[in-house]
Amino acid sequence: MQRILRRANIKLTVGWAAAMLSGMSLVSMALGLLRERLLNANFGVDSLELDAYRVAFKVPDFMFIILVSGALSVTFIPILNERLSNHNRKSAWELTSSLINFLATITLVASVTIFIFADPIIKYLLAPGMEAEGQQLAVLMMRIIAVNPFLFAISSILTSVQQAVGRFFFFALAPAVYSLGIIVGIIVLAPDFGILGVAYGVVFGSVMQLLVGAMGMAGLGFEYTSGINWRHKGLRETLRLLPQRSLDQGMDYFNSLVEISVASRLRTGLINSWEVAFTLHWVPINLIGIAISTAAFPQMTERISQGRPDLFRKEFIRVLRVLVWLALPVTVVAYVGRGYLVRLLVAEGNEVIANLVGLLVVAMFFRAIFHLVSRSFYAHKDTRTPLIVSIYAIGLNVFLAIFLVLPIGLGLGIAGLAIAQSVVAVVEVTILLSIMQKRHQKLFTLDLISVFARMLLAAVMSAFLMYGLIILFPLRATDVGFFALVPKFGVIVAATLIGYVLLSYLFRLGEPKPVVERALKIIFRPIKIN
Repeated sequence: MQRILRRANIKLTVGWAAAMLSGMSLVSMALGLLRERLLNANFGVDSLELDAYRVAFKVPDFMFIILVSGALSVTFIPILNERLSNHNRKSAWELTSSLINFLATITLVASVTIFIFADPIIKYLLAPGMEAEGQQLAVLMMRIIAVNPFLFAISSILTSVQQAVGRFFFFALAPAVYSLGIIVGIIVLAPDFGILGVAYGVVFGSVMQLLVGAMGMAGLGFEYTSGINWRHKGLRETLRLLPQRSLDQGMDYFNSLVEISVASRLRTGLINSWEVAFTLHWVPINLIGIAISTAAFPQMTERISQGRPDLFRKEFIRVLRVLVWLALPVTVVAYVGRGYLVRLLVAEGNEVIANLVGLLVVAMFFRAIFHLVSRSFYAHKDTRTPLIVSIYAIGLNVFLAIFLVLPIGLGLGIAGLAIAQSVVAVVEVTILLSIMQKRHQKLFTLDLISVFARMLLAAVMSAFLMYGLIILFPLRATDVGFFALVPKFGVIVAATLIGYVLLSYLFRLGEPKPVVERALKIIFRPIKIN
């Protein structure tokens, strides 16, 4: 068993790491979509139960993000990486142990606080417009899920250690295991406990995720020590950087709390519709933006620690080109094929969700880029700049959400949330890229702009191709279920992506060349005849 775990934990290059993360993100995406489909099939898209379920998650997730997540991805990993690069494992493991003990303590306090104050949080802050029955369900589920910040804190630190050393298997596996736990709750527990059974499944998934994170530590030589070494220089540096990054991420998620509060004032079912559309919008962001930027972050950090800004710029541009080239066709597929995508989650389809997905495609594309751009600042240990930009962006998002959705403004209803998200995503990425360009004068050249223009042209032409294919293979009312939808949609998507690759190749883009050469080698491989 130990040997198997060590083989799974082999160190990967950026390319292989990105491929593994994307592949596991694809698995997690499939499980996440299955989870959403089962939820909607068992409880109904417009049900009060699912509205309450969505609301119950918000505060536990918010506490994890503001207390833990910021300390790991952009503060803990670079500091840990420095010690491991200098072969100072004793200091690295002391840092890890102290951080586990510190964050486990504060998240345990947070979990107890959520359990005690769940009722007023739901009724007066998070969902004041929800029906009383839904509020009560949300309170019960929030108290069940309240343990999540504590469990997530420990598992996230363990997987972050593996990420820091370039070992991504268990890091990538953990989200899939978490989704499996929720699916177990839907299938096994919900028939007896109703929507509360799903909440129990959430806790089961969190425990399984922690066990997976622990398995991934095999072969790393990690030595846990009790207590918190406050004199450890790395811990003090991590905690010093933590507030800015935590506030940055916390403000991003604060926007989600505002959106739920605003949506609770609309009709029953729109909270769930918004969350389903938002889940679909996150699929390409996770699959491309987060996977690629996560894989590239350790190497970008290493370039800066080596004092080689020239190599950092080269690495950043290379990864950005790949990311944009991949994100554009996925955005096209999401927009043009949104009717098919919604049918995968809601058997009879849903016009509200489809419209929301269409309005969110701009946010899909720019959020995928955002994760790489923000990590480039974090590689420089600059958490202040993204924080300031986020404060402005979140303030704008809150204003637009209220102004566009509620009758006191334009009164566009739930669609206003999607419009606000897309506008803010464009603004935030534009500001960050402008700052980066000012710091690295040779970052965005005319040649690079020409490359992006050709990618965009290929994507637009692919969109017209996909429209034509959907006209030839229209979505019919009888197209219900996996086997009716996936083959037809799979052919449409495959043809669109092949068209995009060929167009990119014709436009002399470097990114598709390895893909085309590999495909031709497979197709025209010589066959030996005995």
